[in-house]
Amino acid sequence: MADVKPADVKKLREKTGAGMLDCKKALVEAEGDFAKAEKLLKEQGLAAAAKRSGRATNEGRIFTKIEADKAGILELACETDFVARNENFINAGKELIDNIVDKNLSELTPELEEQVKLVISRIKENISLKRFKTIQIAENEFCMEYIHGEGGIGVIVKLAAEDKSAFENEKLKEFAFDCALHIAAFNPLYLSKDSVDEAYANEQKEIFMKQAESLDKPEKVLQGIVMGKLNKHFSQICLLEQPFIKDDKTSLSKVLAAVGKEVGTKLSISDFAYYKVGEEI
Repeated sequence: MADVKPADVKKLREKTGAGMLDCKKALVEAEGDFAKAEKLLKEQGLAAAAKRSGRATNEGRIFTKIEADKAGILELACETDFVARNENFINAGKELIDNIVDKNLSELTPELEEQVKLVISRIKENISLKRFKTIQIAENEFCMEYIHGEGGIGVIVKLAAEDKSAFENEKLKEFAFDCALHIAAFNPLYLSKDSVDEAYANEQKEIFMKQAESLDKPEKVLQGIVMGKLNKHFSQICLLEQPFIKDDKTSLSKVLAAVGKEVGTKLSISDFAYYKVGEEI
């Protein structure tokens, strides 16, 4: 057997777009001869998918799955909205998210690549597994999912409760679904003010200070103006600080506390994921 170097596999994959396993097999069969391995891939029709890989995949669909102890969200991208509605494409997305969640995957594997390549061969359009995420669910946590329309936006939100029996309460389930709807509508960047990236927060402070300096006010007043602007900005980008979708006079955090009181336990939102087809990442 030829000594196949990982660097050669990577290089062949980049040139042909074929899967890692196919590239490795081709190099082994070609006894390490790069040109011969490339020719083998073309002969096997595996470079056909690679030829299509240069075309943009700005359409697609979001898929989600929730099990007892984990959940997952996936963006499967394609070239046209027609394909995004194709039954083979939809079934492929379901199979992929099943595989990802069942095996608790966190990164692309040869098996996932094979699944994508198979659907490309069926549909004859460039398709890519753009991104995915798995979320662990503890015993005192509960996940809710929401898919908007034909899969253009997908959300998973995870709540935690001191008393896990509260998740049997229909009021709490309804609230969890409303939280998922809220996230789909407002696309928060962070969970709370405490989770905002420090560098980003400092940059915003500098921007607001520059804006406030033109007002010619005392330093103490300027600081107050800056903090006011910063808090307003956080209320736009932080989930818990955002006005709740069903009551824009109240923040989601206050509604969360009220629901917790109603169902008899302390609640928190511990994680969420928001995917939108075609967005830059």
